Amino acid sequence: MSDLILFWHRRDLRISDNTGLTAARKQSSKVVGVFCLDPNILEQDDVAPARVTYMIGSLQSLQERYAQAGSQLLILHAHPTQAIPKLAIALGARAVFWNWDVEPYSQQRDRAVTEALKEKGIQFLEKNWDQLLHSPEDIRTGSNQPYTVYTPFWKNWSSKPKAHPVEILENAEGLTEAEKEIAKASGVIELPSAKDLAFHWDGELVIEPGEAVAQERLEEFCANTINEYKEQRNFPAVEGTSRLSAALKFGVIGVRSVWQATVEALENSRSDETEASIRTWQQELAWREFYQHAMYNFPELAEGAFRKPFKNFPWENNEEHFQAWCEGRTGYPIVDAAMRQMNELGWMHNRCRMIVASFLTKDLLMNPQKGEKYFMQKLIDGDLSANNGGWQWSASSGMDPKPLRIFNPASQTQKFDQEGEYIRQWVPELRSMDTEYLVTGKISPLERHAVGYPDPIVDHNKQQRQFKELYQRQKMNEGR
Repeated sequence: MSDLILFWHRRDLRISDNTGLTAARKQSSKVVGVFCLDPNILEQDDVAPARVTYMIGSLQSLQERYAQAGSQLLILHAHPTQAIPKLAIALGARAVFWNWDVEPYSQQRDRAVTEALKEKGIQFLEKNWDQLLHSPEDIRTGSNQPYTVYTPFWKNWSSKPKAHPVEILENAEGLTEAEKEIAKASGVIELPSAKDLAFHWDGELVIEPGEAVAQERLEEFCANTINEYKEQRNFPAVEGTSRLSAALKFGVIGVRSVWQATVEALENSRSDETEASIRTWQQELAWREFYQHAMYNFPELAEGAFRKPFKNFPWENNEEHFQAWCEGRTGYPIVDAAMRQMNELGWMHNRCRMIVASFLTKDLLMNPQKGEKYFMQKLIDGDLSANNGGWQWSASSGMDPKPLRIFNPASQTQKFDQEGEYIRQWVPELRSMDTEYLVTGKISPLERHAVGYPDPIVDHNKQQRQFKELYQRQKMNEGR
């Protein structure tokens, strides 16, 4: 058995601030990366072409980073429960290290790989939480239970010291020429393109792939945008957010590096308003972890509602309404603008994610799982925990102490797209419309038909009343 340690990348596509990779390098200079294109993931029907395109680009960047460090990143395209142990055995690896994940499938997969390595006497790294600032075991209530409400979670989470970024992989050794031939015989392939994998995305990406780009985006955000984040983040026509969500989803940037950047921004802040904005963004990082802890502690969230009244809720599930929502032709301008943005960019502003999710569930009376899946089919940053948490929050079916928060599309537009800039950008047939009518939604049928824009498919006020009646009935039924 050699000194080789294979480091299995999954959602940590970087060589800097990577806790598992750093641990491997401390034990051996011969550290080689491996990434497995997993058919169990890629062959699902909720995989977005934009997301795969970003992932492949980030893997290409990661291969270059490994070469700079003196090693290489190997690519497999097979079921990891067989492929990872097979490669480790063929190369005589002393150990396989990886960073843990919260998702139910990942947990199941990793247990299977662990058992296979144990049988062959190959070492592995015990639970190592790289994608979180605090592990699910560290943030518990006074009675040692997982949190189900964000505010007390935040108070506990924010009170704990955060780890600093760990060092970058340097001066590593790769495989010998003979070992490279063994690796090829064991299933190692050249990195395919997204199109090779049957995922076609010809549009632009909201963030270019790779570690260097993510770091640049973080620095730019902290230098120019974070100081006004608290106010600007709610306006979809404004570049007021970091757009780092895809980089965080794939771990192209380390969460400790991100947190450290916020700490440095706080140290340089010169006003209460600036400090409040930075704290607000820190809270968004905590929301990310809240949802990941929730998925780890309550894996049943991936299958449906958390709250009892919604486990058997009588959703209408009108398929024509669902298709109109998907295509951005509901007759509600802010909803349609948001859906068209996602369909074209593979990304949607977070304020708009809440608006369209509330509309699908509270106005169209549609099972949130349909919307949750459609988001995953489109979003570059589609992440099970964050997407599920956001949808359950909007549907009132999840961990939320205010279960009947309903967004009115017109009032949301008047608050957050006051001049109709966002709507005009994404619903071009309405560009010439008078602003007052555009933002209130009070567009006459004649005007709608003249520009080819549909009438509202439902009446918001009527649907809101119906939803509340259904909810109260479900609560009464659950109480029996």
